Amino acid sequence: MTQLLRVALATAGLLLVFAGSASAQYAYISTSGGVSVINTVTNAVTATVNVGSGANGVAVNPAGRYVYVANDSNFDNTVSVISTATNTVTATVTVGTLPVGVAINPAGTYVYVTNLVSHTLSVINAATNVVTATVVGSGTSGVAVNPAGTY
Repeated sequence: MTQLLRVALATAGLLLVFAGSASAQYAYISTSGGVSVINTVTNAVTATVNVGSGANGVAVNPAGRYVYVANDSNFDNTVSVISTATNTVTATVTVGTLPVGVAINPAGTYVYVTNLVSHTLSVINAATNVVTATVVGSGTSGVAVNPAGTY
């Protein structure tokens, strides 16, 4: 059975991702005002987390402990790391120009961020929140990691 999620937000939502167990699942929506945290059981906004300018792409690590948010407005060029336990930003990572897409490998060890203007992919070590590699591409925007984590 599919449940329709209806939530009133103060700002237009850009992206929606889910984290947590079936009994206490949360959705994280990037908005112009930050990231809205929504309890999908009660369909209520439980928190709003202030992140860098222009929250865009959002991804939750496989353990559900951290949310990664690309901040692309005003050339903020960062990724905010949010602890789901406290709904606070625990780290800010500088990446390429105009980050938009975020994906995490199945092991939760690497975060991949596409940077639209610099045409790059930033690879972040999730344990240290440090960019360990920058891959040059063309027209980089969306990103996904296959379930096996091999490509």
